[in-house]
Amino acid sequence: MDIKILPLPPEKMKPKYSDESKLGFGKLFTDRMLIADWNPTQGWHDARIQPYQPFIMDPACTVLHYAQEIFEGLKAYKWKDESVVLFRPDMNLKRLNRSAERLCMPQVPEELFIKGIEELVRLEKDWIPTSPGTALYVRPTMIAVDPFLGVHPSESYCFYVILSPVGAYYTSGFQPVKIMVEDKYVRAAQGGTGEAKTGANYASSLKAGLDANNKGYEQVLWLDGAEKRYIEEVGSMNMFFVYGDTIVTPALDGSILHGITRDSVIALAKKLGYAVEEKKIDVNILIDDIKSGKTTEAFGSGTAAVISPVDILGYKEEALTIGNGRVGKVTQKLYDALTGIQSGAVSDQFGWITKL
Repeated sequence: MDIKILPLPPEKMKPKYSDESKLGFGKLFTDRMLIADWNPTQGWHDARIQPYQPFIMDPACTVLHYAQEIFEGLKAYKWKDESVVLFRPDMNLKRLNRSAERLCMPQVPEELFIKGIEELVRLEKDWIPTSPGTALYVRPTMIAVDPFLGVHPSESYCFYVILSPVGAYYTSGFQPVKIMVEDKYVRAAQGGTGEAKTGANYASSLKAGLDANNKGYEQVLWLDGAEKRYIEEVGSMNMFFVYGDTIVTPALDGSILHGITRDSVIALAKKLGYAVEEKKIDVNILIDDIKSGKTTEAFGSGTAAVISPVDILGYKEEALTIGNGRVGKVTQKLYDALTGIQSGAVSDQFGWITKL
């Protein structure tokens, strides 16, 4: 698939950031975007890299009324030798197309997703920050664009990619966070869209997140939708618990997102000699294990934070300290190993890095 590169007029060029420590996350966007259209007659067509600009959308557009939308998130890094790399983009493509199937949307071909992102990042490489913990966040998205009010799949779609230079997730250092078990609201259920990366999943999580914040917690730890008994995700991340030299994480059962960082953590942990168990985790047993000291560490994993250590778990008005309340040695080791591969400081033995 040919991807046209449209001119970038000087008036469309944005002033670049001057202080990488103040980038934040998802607040600043680069000069260009990748975009392509789909319909049943032409398939994917008119792929182009153009100046970043607003969309003109019909008020009846499907995505605005029935949330037929999916997205992804990955990062590009610039190494000390000026190499520009992506981390596991093939996995993002697989997950995007898994989400597309669930939302009745067309599959995105590799030549559009991978090659398009590579070309876009090449053009915008000067936007990539280089301070420790920073990166260029890549956001591929597909939306349904038919203008109609009716509950059935759209017949036309727009795929686009925007880029955002992002600062270090931990502005005050790699510190543990407090999370609260949510036993009222539900994020997802068996047969729902929990394993699809679609915006509606995140919109429905906002109320619980705000309630947790008001109680002094940073994130919500979700339970399953049927029994409200088994651990699922934490915020928008996958969850892990450490028992000495064994790492336990909820099994992917249809309501949990197939985390790419999750998959990376599991592979790294096994490589480092840890046992990894993927299974159902009963919240009541977990609470007992934390109280008895069997659970020695806990952390979440996701693209934005990579690994987020947890020191306090709140459940039914009780706040429990996990381990010694500090970043555990296993959590730190996995964080250092994974971010080391992403930054080029550690050799990539898994073939996860794609050099542009």
